[in-house]
Amino acid sequence: MPSIATQKPTQTPAPIVAAIPPTDVLGRLAALQSAPIAHLKKQWRALFGKEPPPFNRLYLQSRLAYRIQELAYGGLKPETRARLEALGEQLDGGNVVLRRIRADSRPLPGTRLIREYDGVQHVVTVRTDDFDYEGRPYRSLSAIARHITGTRWNGWTFFGLKGRPGA
Repeated sequence: MPSIATQKPTQTPAPIVAAIPPTDVLGRLAALQSAPIAHLKKQWRALFGKEPPPFNRLYLQSRLAYRIQELAYGGLKPETRARLEALGEQLDGGNVVLRRIRADSRPLPGTRLIREYDGVQHVVTVRTDDFDYEGRPYRSLSAIARHITGTRWNGWTFFGLKGRPGA
């Protein structure tokens, strides 16, 4: 019986994209701001060599801006990429799904949340374990929103954040 040779499927090689001259970077980044979405998608195909993801304009702009700079100035060194991968595995045990989920959606300490309510501007500073409002610590944004409005509010909603931490 003749032996059947198995072939490994060939992977399509990554497209070769020409480097971008550093002198062109600022102009190209500025042009992203006013480019129609169709042009952004065309640039995506040219710079990434694949179809653009079905995400919003801001996402496409930010990724294109990074790619333009990467092609002009160079990307991360392989050692840096390897180090980041190793750190990620320490945090999530190599679970790619967990890697995509931010462990804590709480704003970073030092972030200032600003909300105008009844014509008054209210400023909250995020701290490591609590929130500072008018020089006093609060354990939650909901407590601050209640203090400001006199009614119950979801603090994350009141301050314009998408959702609760971990949600």
